[in-house]
Amino acid sequence: MTNALPLPEFTHERVEVITGRRSGLLVAVALHSSVLGPALGGARLWTYPSWTDALGDALRLSAAMTLKNAAAGLDAGGGKSVIGLPEGTVLDPDRRRAAFLDLGDAVDSLGGLYRTAEDVGSTTDDMLVVSERTPHVVGLPDAVGGSGEPAGPTSLGVYASLVATLERAVGTGDVAGRRITIAGLGQVGGRLAERLAAENAVLTVTDVNPAKRALAVELGAAWVEPSEAHLIPADVFVPAGIGGVLTDEVIDALDARAVCGPANNPLADRSGADRLAARGILYAPDFVVNAGGVIYLDLVAKERGSIDEIMARVAEIGDTVRRVFDEAATRGVTPLAAAEGLAAERLAAGTGRAALV
Repeated sequence: MTNALPLPEFTHERVEVITGRRSGLLVAVALHSSVLGPALGGARLWTYPSWTDALGDALRLSAAMTLKNAAAGLDAGGGKSVIGLPEGTVLDPDRRRAAFLDLGDAVDSLGGLYRTAEDVGSTTDDMLVVSERTPHVVGLPDAVGGSGEPAGPTSLGVYASLVATLERAVGTGDVAGRRITIAGLGQVGGRLAERLAAENAVLTVTDVNPAKRALAVELGAAWVEPSEAHLIPADVFVPAGIGGVLTDEVIDALDARAVCGPANNPLADRSGADRLAARGILYAPDFVVNAGGVIYLDLVAKERGSIDEIMARVAEIGDTVRRVFDEAATRGVTPLAAAEGLAAERLAAGTGRAALV
C-alpha cells in the first residue's frame, strides 16, 4: 500500500467511482483537468486499507498528472484510474480480466475525455483487455501494434534528470564514482540501476520485495533494508517505489546531497520541499522527472514523430529539470514551486479551451 498522504484540493472536473459489475471491486476514474486536451494517466491496481484510500490515491495521482503533462509540454490533461483491492485479496486470472473490463466501461463513460494506460500493478496485456470495452486506451502490447511497456522511456527521463541534478549538486553530470541510492527496484528503478551500474556508479539499492536482492548481487550493488536506505551517505537519493516516503523524519535524517527519482508524490507533505531546501538538499520534482513514459505514450499514440525522435524528446526532460533549477534560483523559491509555476503557465494559456473528443 502507499503511505498515507493528504488529499489535494478538490478541483477535479469529474470523478467516477463504481463497484465493478463483473469483479465486485472498486474502480475509480478521476479526471482532474482537460484544459490542455483529453487527459492521459495510467491505471493503478493496488491494495488499500479501505475504499477511501483508493479514491484518495486516484485524486492525488490525477492532480499530479495535470502538472506532469503540462510541465512536459503535452497537449494532454491530467487523469488517473485506480482499481482498489481490499487487503488480502489475490486475483485469479478470471477476476483480473473482469476488473479490467470493468475499468474499460468506467473509462468509456467519460466519452474520450480521459485515456488510460499501464501503471503500477497493471500491464500492457491488461490494457488489451481494457481495449475490448473502450478505444480510449494507449500502451497496448507490441504484438498487436501498440506502443508497449513505457518503463524504458520513463527510466531514460529519470536518467537525464539525474544527470542534470548531479550537475547542479556536485558540479558534474558524470555518474562514475557517484554514490547513488535507489529505493525501489521495479520496472523503472531496476532499469535505472542497471544503467548506472554499467556506468560505474557506486550503488546502494533496496526494495520491499526481498527477492530483488538478486539484482543487487548481479549489479555488484550494496543492499540495505528499506527503512535504512535514506541513512546511507549518497550524492543522490532516488525514491523509486511508493509515495509519501519523504516524511519529516526521513528528510531530517536523509544523508544525501540531492533527491531525484521516479516515485509519484514522494513528499509526504508539500512542506517537505521547504524542509529539504532548508537542509541544503536539492530536490528535482517528481512530476518533471518521471514524465518520460507519458511523453512516449502520448506522442506515439498521436503519431508525432519517429520512435527515435520521441525518445530524443524524452531525453530533453533533463533540460526541463535544468530550467526548473534555474527558475528556482532566480526567484528564490524551491524547485517544486518553480516546477508548479512552469505547469501553471501552460495551464493558464490553455484555460477555456475545450478538450477535443
